[in-house]
Amino acid sequence: MLVSRYLPLTFPVRFYASKVVSNTPKAIPERVKTGALRQQVAPRSSCPPNTVLVGLNYLKDQPPVLALSDEEYPPWLWKLLDKSELPDDGPGGTAEKRRLRKENRQRIRDQNFMKTQ
Repeated sequence: MLVSRYLPLTFPVRFYASKVVSNTPKAIPERVKTGALRQQVAPRSSCPPNTVLVGLNYLKDQPPVLALSDEEYPPWLWKLLDKSELPDDGPGGTAEKRRLRKENRQRIRDQNFMKTQ
């Protein structure tokens, strides 16, 4: 059990039957009201250009691998992590087969879990 004297009270405290207790007033920033956040374009890559990428250079006597600017990478690279949606091609199609396979795997997992209880 955590004792309150060991916890700093710098964060909002919430109990089940009460409202949020906070020291700061609830003010909406002006940039949120005007929609300025939507207009900003976030960079695609997680590191700035010319950053040394540690762990990618595994061969001896090779120059360090540097990150490039976003424009120097091919456009297909930014679409790799997007979810691919299969077209609904009717009964017996690829989309239905994947859906049934996923449901069957989940059913098997649930059955195996219930056997352990």
